[in-house]
Amino acid sequence: MTDAARNAALETLCAVREKGAYANLVLPGLLRAGKITGRDAAFATELAYGTCRAQGFLDAVIESASGRPIAEIDGPVLDALRLGAYQLLRTRVEPHAAVSTTVDIVKGGQSRGASGFANAVLRRIARDDAETWIGRVAPAASDDLVGHLAMQYAHPRWIAEAFWESLQRCGIQSMGQLQALLADDDARPVVHLAARPGEITAEELALTTGGDVGRFSPYAVYLPGGDPGALEPVRDGLAVVQDEGSQLVARAVAMAPVTAGPDGAADSGERWLDLCAGPGGKAALLGALAAIEGATVDAVEPSSHRAELVRTATRGLPVTVHVVDGRAAALEPGYDRVLVDAPCSGIGALRRRPEARWRKQPADVRDLVVLQLELLAAAADLVRPGGVVLYSTCSPHVAETVDVVAEAAAGGRLVPIDTRPLVPESVIAAGGSEGPHVQLWPHLHGTDAMFFQAFRRV
Repeated sequence: MTDAARNAALETLCAVREKGAYANLVLPGLLRAGKITGRDAAFATELAYGTCRAQGFLDAVIESASGRPIAEIDGPVLDALRLGAYQLLRTRVEPHAAVSTTVDIVKGGQSRGASGFANAVLRRIARDDAETWIGRVAPAASDDLVGHLAMQYAHPRWIAEAFWESLQRCGIQSMGQLQALLADDDARPVVHLAARPGEITAEELALTTGGDVGRFSPYAVYLPGGDPGALEPVRDGLAVVQDEGSQLVARAVAMAPVTAGPDGAADSGERWLDLCAGPGGKAALLGALAAIEGATVDAVEPSSHRAELVRTATRGLPVTVHVVDGRAAALEPGYDRVLVDAPCSGIGALRRRPEARWRKQPADVRDLVVLQLELLAAAADLVRPGGVVLYSTCSPHVAETVDVVAEAAAGGRLVPIDTRPLVPESVIAAGGSEGPHVQLWPHLHGTDAMFFQAFRRV
C-alpha cells in the first residue's frame, strides 16, 4: 500500500500544478477511492502536503542538482522529482527507497531518458542532507538572514519580509522570533475543533473525541490526529473544524460592549451582521452565540455556492443568508454588531493551505486593501451609533491590518477601541499583541496569524 500512498500523493501534486487545485480537497477523495487508510493514508498526507509546502526549497535544490531551470523540466517529471526530493530531505524514508520508487514512477509514464534523468538528479540530491542543501541554495545568513530563513523554512521571501515587518510593529525585534514563526508555519498544524455553544462543551467534546481542551478559546479542542469528518460530534453538527484563532474572532464580536445610540441601547433582541460570511465557520459560531443571547444574525456572501455552504453551516440557527455583495448589501441599517472578516492575502493561514504560499504575489495585496476599506465603509453605514464593528483578517501583513485600521479610523465614523479585553488574558500574556488590536501568531499561540481590531461607530 505504500506505493498506493505515493501514487495518491503524486496525483495530488499533478492536480495542484495542472489545474490549480487545492491539495486538501483533492487528496481525501483519492484516499477514499483507493481505500488507503491508517499509516498509508498518513504517509500519503505527509508526502502531498509536505511537498506542496516545501515546493520553493525543493525547486531550488532540483535546479541546482539538475543544472536546468524548473521551467524546462517536463511537468509530470517535475512532480515526481519534487516528491522524491521531499522524501530525501524532509522525511525518514531510506534514500534508496525514495530514489528507486520515484524512478519507477517516472518509468511508468515517461521515456527511458526521463527516468534516467530523474535517477541522476535524485542521486545527486541524496549525496547531501537538507542542511547542506540549504547552505548551497539559500542566501548566506551573514549577508541576508531574512532570505536565508525564508529558504530554510520554504517561504517566498516577500512573505518572510511581511512577517518580519509585522513582528516589529508588534514590538518583537528578535530575529529568533521570525525563525520560530517560519518554522511553525512550515510544520503540519494540529487540527482544531470548535464545540457549538449551547449544545456541547469543550470538555465534553474532548472526552468524546480523545482530544485536548484548547488553550484560549472556551470552545476549542485539539485533535491528536485522524480524520475529523469521521467523528460523531462533527457528523452530528455539534462541532466543526475551525482554527482557534477564528473562534476568538467570533467570540470577540459577541463580547464587545455596545453603547447607547440616539434611540437608546438595544439590550435585547440585538441584530448582528457577518458581512463576509463564506464559507460559514464564523457565521455558525456567531449564530450559536446569538441563539443564547436572543439575537439574530444576517450573513452576507456574494457567491451563491459559498452562500449555500453558509446555509449548511448555520442550519437550525437564527441566521439569515443574503446572496449579495457586502459593499452594496441594501440591508436595513441599525445593526448592533458587525463582523468584517475581510477577504485578504491569507498569508497568516499558510500552514493549513499547503500550496497557497507559492501562488500568492505581493501585488495581490494592493487590490485587497481597496476591497477591505470598501467593506469597512459599508459596515460603518450599517452599524448603529454606539454599535461595534470588528475587522479581522487571516493575514498579519501591515498593509492589510494596522494600515487599513488607520485609514478607516481617519474617516471619523469608526473609532478604534482596545480589543485586548475581548480575548482571554492568557492570549495577551502569550505575547505579540501591543494593542489596541489583537495579533495572533502560530509560534506564540498555536493559531493562524489572525488579526482583529474593534471599532465603535460614533
